Amino acid sequence: MTLSVPKRVLPTIVFAQFAGTSLWFAGNAILKELQSEWVLPEDALAAVTSSVQLGFIFGTFIFALLSIADRFKPSRVFLLCALTGSALNVSLIILPPSYFVLLSARFLTGIFIAGIYPVGMKIASDWFEGKLGKALGYLVGALVLGSAFPHLLNYTGSSLSWKFVLIGTSALAVIGGLAMLFFVGEGPHRRKGSKFNPAKIFEVFKVKEFRSAAFGYFGHMWELYTFWAFLPVMLVYYNETQGTSLPPSLFTFIIMAIGAIGCVLGGFISVKKGSAKVAYSFLMISGILCLVSPLIFNLNETFFIATLLVWGFAVIGDSAQFSSLTAKTAPKESVGTAITIVVSIGFLLTIPSIQLLGYLATVIDTKWLMFSLFIGPLFGLVHTKKLIKENITKA
Repeated sequence: MTLSVPKRVLPTIVFAQFAGTSLWFAGNAILKELQSEWVLPEDALAAVTSSVQLGFIFGTFIFALLSIADRFKPSRVFLLCALTGSALNVSLIILPPSYFVLLSARFLTGIFIAGIYPVGMKIASDWFEGKLGKALGYLVGALVLGSAFPHLLNYTGSSLSWKFVLIGTSALAVIGGLAMLFFVGEGPHRRKGSKFNPAKIFEVFKVKEFRSAAFGYFGHMWELYTFWAFLPVMLVYYNETQGTSLPPSLFTFIIMAIGAIGCVLGGFISVKKGSAKVAYSFLMISGILCLVSPLIFNLNETFFIATLLVWGFAVIGDSAQFSSLTAKTAPKESVGTAITIVVSIGFLLTIPSIQLLGYLATVIDTKWLMFSLFIGPLFGLVHTKKLIKENITKA
């Protein structure tokens, strides 16, 4: 008997994911203001971004090791993490202004984002089970919008204090957590999932198809968060070299947010073309843009923004497809371990990537920064191509 899913469920999960993940880039959105008021280092961008990533990685392992989303009701876990993450996010308003406090607060916020984004995906799987692939594009799209939203808040509240961004994102995350508890709850397919098993880490990578899917994802992650983190830097550099006055916060939001359309569209296309082909196409586009990135700063304002919009569309459009491919090719008895380790390694790789560009920003011209990211898409393309040849296309 087919269970009918209430129409409110998917939109509410998508909204809750968007609301909760708005905490992710809140620190980045206000960094320019904090650098001025708190006298932070000029290269603070890489450290602030990496702090959240490290917190998320640490949180992911803790949640997996303790099987928190299996032992407790996921919607309650989601709400508790949204409340705690929001409190940590807004705590910067009352804590003493210091670089250490900023990095610590962002790290701790990242830990509880690990109970928002992955747990939200689990809640979706409890409702949609076999049809999760259809919803995955929307869910990753919600992550994109949530990550971009603080930049929009920073732009719209530019005449106000940076505190506006922290209060706004924290309030939104709380609303999202409440919505998940009261309007979604627990899905009919909820069951105890496989526990994290460290002994399986090396075993799962012996599966050729899984290894290709995971390596494709790693190449994608090397580029994604670094591109997002350094978007404002690119826009400021273009303004300085071309004499334009593009609002960095507004266009960072737009360029990141258009990626949500890429996620949804990629999901629809994958139904006919397969996830591997869709992921390969998106990764190819963003890889090419890495290669030609030094040239785009010579374009006029319209073509410069248009190029960045294409990049923002492509850089995340393959994410849901790599997630689908990873889940499909993982050994069935080790899916929990396999997905946990791939996500953790993927986010771990964002840290050296971000730190590399943070260092390069001090020694080379800004227009060359994104060129150095090409190694990620190239690595991912090589391994995603193997999935196409092996006909691992449906996920």
